[in-house]
Amino acid sequence: MKIVTLSLQILGLIALFIAVAMATLRFNHRNDDGPSILFPGGALVAGELYSGPEPDWDFTADVQTVELELDDSDTSRLIWIQNADGKAYVVSGYMNNWLGQLWKDWAVEADEDSGRAVLRIGNTRYERQLVRIHEGDELDGIAESVIRKYAGGDPTPQAIAGFRASIESGGTRAFAVLPRG
Repeated sequence: MKIVTLSLQILGLIALFIAVAMATLRFNHRNDDGPSILFPGGALVAGELYSGPEPDWDFTADVQTVELELDDSDTSRLIWIQNADGKAYVVSGYMNNWLGQLWKDWAVEADEDSGRAVLRIGNTRYERQLVRIHEGDELDGIAESVIRKYAGGDPTPQAIAGFRASIESGGTRAFAVLPRG
């Protein structure tokens, strides 16, 4: 019985140590220029601010993640980016449960607040407007891009229909990345 009690105490101390270390790292990283792989960062300040005509977002086909900061927040995070027909999109899955909405709070904020955002790709910052898409033909292109880029294969019609259904039901939120104004 003493061995079990001692083992539980040791496991409890290890769990406490890990929790304190993670909280400390997150706290220390909160004001950095940009996020890390694990933790949100502060405001995106470095890099050239893009000005000019709307780019052809097809260049993001080779970009796995971008840094995103919502104007209504001083924190930034890494998110996936998709492109379809020369346009850019960002999506957030797992939105039909409280854990997903907590973990992917940026999508909730973008949907409920102004949607004004800054995306940083490489050393370039893009001021943009995130507009949620609930339905329409462009969902097929978004679904195809996500499946091809992140699931590593040729999207089947069934896979595209399933991803589209997830967006239409609210389980996944999809946003068009549009110019401001």
